Amino acid sequence: MRPFMNIIRKWFSQVPTMSLLFGALVAVLLERGLGDPLAEILGLPKVPVLFGFVTMLKKPMLIPSTILYVFLVFVGPISVVAGLSASIANRLLDKLLNFPMLFSVIIHLGLLYAILHLWSEASAYRLLMLKLTLIAIMVTLSLNVINGYMGEFSCSHPGFMALGAYATSVMTVFLFAKDRLFGPPILPPVLGPFMFPFALFVGGMVAALGAVFIAIPSFRTRGDYLAIISLAFMFIVKSLIENLEVVGGPRGLSSQPDYANLPTVFLWTVACVWIINNFVRSILGKALNAVRDDETAADAMTVDTRRTKIVAFMFAAFWAGVAGGLFAHVLRYVNPGTFGIQKLAEVLAMVYFGGLNSVYGSIVGAVSISVLGEALRPLEIYKWIIIPLLLILVMIFRPTGLIAFKAFNVRGLISPKHKPLGDI
Repeated sequence: MRPFMNIIRKWFSQVPTMSLLFGALVAVLLERGLGDPLAEILGLPKVPVLFGFVTMLKKPMLIPSTILYVFLVFVGPISVVAGLSASIANRLLDKLLNFPMLFSVIIHLGLLYAILHLWSEASAYRLLMLKLTLIAIMVTLSLNVINGYMGEFSCSHPGFMALGAYATSVMTVFLFAKDRLFGPPILPPVLGPFMFPFALFVGGMVAALGAVFIAIPSFRTRGDYLAIISLAFMFIVKSLIENLEVVGGPRGLSSQPDYANLPTVFLWTVACVWIINNFVRSILGKALNAVRDDETAADAMTVDTRRTKIVAFMFAAFWAGVAGGLFAHVLRYVNPGTFGIQKLAEVLAMVYFGGLNSVYGSIVGAVSISVLGEALRPLEIYKWIIIPLLLILVMIFRPTGLIAFKAFNVRGLISPKHKPLGDI
């Protein structure tokens, strides 16, 4: 087994990300053109929407056909195209790296978006799941700033998401939509898409303001007080919204305009990853790590520990609020019951499964738990036995998560042959 894994590792080390993206693009184009006929030939009722996981769990007799479909459409083409194009892609990257790194990043992001767009066009279910997974990446990254890089334990992220979701929704519904609570729109709806980024920014700022009410009393003390106060904050926000009839109370708020399309969610997720990665690699991020490792020593080295923690906490809350605003506009409905203990458990699972103190880990954790949750949906209640058991095993054998304490480097991700020389 070990020699086989060494061969796989060596093969991947020589294949650049661009080749893998080319392979994935060929795969989704192949599914778009031949997916339905191939599924019919293999005896599948339809094209597997989630790489065959749901189909195999619902109808075990279709496991061989589903595995063959996934191999013929995804695994085979990606491997073949990536292997054949590796040398060409490496030569192309050698030339591209003579230009500013941003140029290469835009090309890679363009390929990634094309793949996601073509893959999600197959069904509304894929599109919805993809949007929610991208939002989950934002939430997980922002919580990792607190629980990973800062070394505290916060339970307030569902509350921040709720503040962002309701603040953004109230602004867009009040200004650009006709609603039973707010009446006719105040401004022409055609202006809505252009004002939506500003509404998301307002939602993020409202969440950051809410973080101040936790940070000021919590960071005067040490220990587990933040976990207790942040958990109380989550319940306070949930109860407050449930008792505010002006925003629908326990019935929730609907009529959100359809502004959160895939390009919008994708761009906000890219911005979130880039900004948070730069934040944790900045001087303030290094100060945050020093506070995590030894707050007394950091204070002795002239680090303003309280200010550092408050700024990081507000920064993380801002992105949770933005993610909440996108979440509300993807579903076009928001309910206070969504932002409770179950949402908290889900986000914490993503953070600790993927890995602390790692942007890579947050992305892997968010994608893994999101896909796993949907893949195991046919098992109903048993799904909530399998996922916790998996998390327990990870905590036993990898206490810090799958990919912990690993720096996110753009140059190394784009071209493994080149050593890191800087970031965009």
